[in-house]
Amino acid sequence: MTYEETVNWMFNQLPMYQSQGKTAYKEDLSNIIKLSNHLGNPENKFKSIHVGGTNGKGSTSHMVASILQEAGYKVGLYTSPHLKSFTERIRINGKEIQEHNVVDFITKNKSFFEENYLSFFEMTVGMAFEYFSEENVDIAVIEVGLGGRLDSTNIITPEVSVITNIGLDHVQILGDTVQKIAVEKAGIIKKGIPVVIGERDVDTENVFINKAQELFSEIVFASDSKEIRHKTDLLGSYQQKNMKTAVTAIAKLSCFRVNEEQIQKGLSNVVYNTNLKGRWQILQESPKVICDTAHNKEGLTYVLKQLQEENYKRLHIVLGVVSDKNLDEILPMFPAEATYYFCKPNIPRGLSERELRNRAQMYRLEGEYYGSVQDAYNESLNCFSDEDLIFVGGSTFTVAEIL
Repeated sequence: MTYEETVNWMFNQLPMYQSQGKTAYKEDLSNIIKLSNHLGNPENKFKSIHVGGTNGKGSTSHMVASILQEAGYKVGLYTSPHLKSFTERIRINGKEIQEHNVVDFITKNKSFFEENYLSFFEMTVGMAFEYFSEENVDIAVIEVGLGGRLDSTNIITPEVSVITNIGLDHVQILGDTVQKIAVEKAGIIKKGIPVVIGERDVDTENVFINKAQELFSEIVFASDSKEIRHKTDLLGSYQQKNMKTAVTAIAKLSCFRVNEEQIQKGLSNVVYNTNLKGRWQILQESPKVICDTAHNKEGLTYVLKQLQEENYKRLHIVLGVVSDKNLDEILPMFPAEATYYFCKPNIPRGLSERELRNRAQMYRLEGEYYGSVQDAYNESLNCFSDEDLIFVGGSTFTVAEIL
């Protein structure tokens, strides 16, 4: 198979949360354990850091990876979902896995995948772990895909576990309260392994404290530490919390030497070192176009607050979301004075642009709907003046179509 045929086979034949939602979620780790055994347990052949949470886990993962790269280590980075290319998910020192590696892995194991009905995510995790093992990385930063306890990445024994924060997202799967969701996230805490919690919250802190005590694991709340004076090239004031979490996690790596200069260089060169995209990313000036992948209440709180601090004559918002999003929770957060361009991300889970427009009008958000994300974006560009601001967001998949 060619690379394109291989990726299409992965996307179309097997369950994939990105497209299907809840029906692709597995209720146990038996499949990934079976795959790991088939591959020779590659996750045991390199050190790792495990990063979960509702918001900020992607940015935090990239920060940690960048810092370790500046310290001279060979660093694997596994994240999801990708924005443009599947190969973005698996990187070493910022360089994406090569297409022939993807083809070779799938070709070699295709019959096993088919016989055992492995999901897209399980295959991808196995691919990442084998790649990191074969390339002899010093350490790999592994981002949780969904939840924690039952996530396919949760077969690793990391040097430190990190949980950025807790919010109401994927409630159909993880639970409808922050306490239930915290229990799922706490599932990545391992016996005797330190855990860093990004934000202390009265509703969830005892979930983490109790789990850590049960497993004799040291627990640290990054938000309790003093303010850090580092700067990062990732735009957006919300990155301050992610920086504090990343620096606290680095401090808990007993087997790796990282100094203050390397920490600052790592935080200042996240985009360059890891090629991170979609976090308060400025696509152009005059008119200024900003995109951000924030898609739930907690993430949008920070992003929309940042948006209010921008200077503009008129605000245009290109908005597309997925169908399982709680619109009654997020739509009231958006500014009524903006002009909206409603659209549907080009995935099966995308919410109809008409339905999104109709629901948005209930909250006095006015605008037209368009047949595609690109059409909506193009129209926003046609309606601007140089003093205007265009914001693209609502979903990772909306942003992906613009980048």
